[in-house]
Amino acid sequence: MSAKEKVAAGFVIFRRFGKEIQYLLLQTSYGQHHWTPPKGHVDPGESELQTALRETEEEAGLKQEDFIMYRNFQRTLNYEVQGKPKRVVYWLSELKDPNTPIKLSDEHIDFKWLNLALALNYVEKYKDFQQVLNEAESFIKSNL
Repeated sequence: MSAKEKVAAGFVIFRRFGKEIQYLLLQTSYGQHHWTPPKGHVDPGESELQTALRETEEEAGLKQEDFIMYRNFQRTLNYEVQGKPKRVVYWLSELKDPNTPIKLSDEHIDFKWLNLALALNYVEKYKDFQQVLNEAESFIKSNL
């Protein structure tokens, strides 16, 4: 990681609701109120996975025991934010109980559980994250 590169980490969280696979997206309370999975910046001395776990609990109220992590599904996105490089690492995880409540932090104003088609629509400005969602769906259907 270069001194100028920002690094963040989070989870693409899904649940099985009946026969439907649904993804958790949170709507930010800042900027253009975009939709994103739970994620956040890596703190000094913290691993990317520790960050993903901490941020998921802070932003959505989900603890590690609430979901199953699939460490063999990891995706890294590299892009620029305000002219500075940013790297975001995502792991896939499945909510154990589809009725587990989401408890939003003040960083977000809403959340939705969305099937793939709707989730892709909500993140349409972020083609690289759309690809992550498509790959997650394929992984789930092929392996889980």
